[in-house]
Amino acid sequence: MTLEFDDKGKFYTDLINKDSYPVTIMTVTNKIIGKIHIRPDQRIKDELDQDEKFLAITDASVYSMQGGEIEHCEFMAVQRSQIVWVIPESKIKE
Repeated sequence: MTLEFDDKGKFYTDLINKDSYPVTIMTVTNKIIGKIHIRPDQRIKDELDQDEKFLAITDASVYSMQGGEIEHCEFMAVQRSQIVWVIPESKIKE
């Protein structure tokens, strides 16, 4: 791990702290249930608006449009342009 200080005493590291949020993501072809990772001072929308081409998802289950599970993986990257909507698990009504 690299640790650097500037003239004012602020420090910089290679590590970025992020919190994981369980979400349901609808893409053009599938539904994904997994976790996205966001810096503590940001919202889910802020993470979705990043300029990076792909969104990292962990503990991901991919479902067909008919509802059957197609795949489960510990990590996947989804092309942001294929995302239709995202719902945080805390906002899903049962």
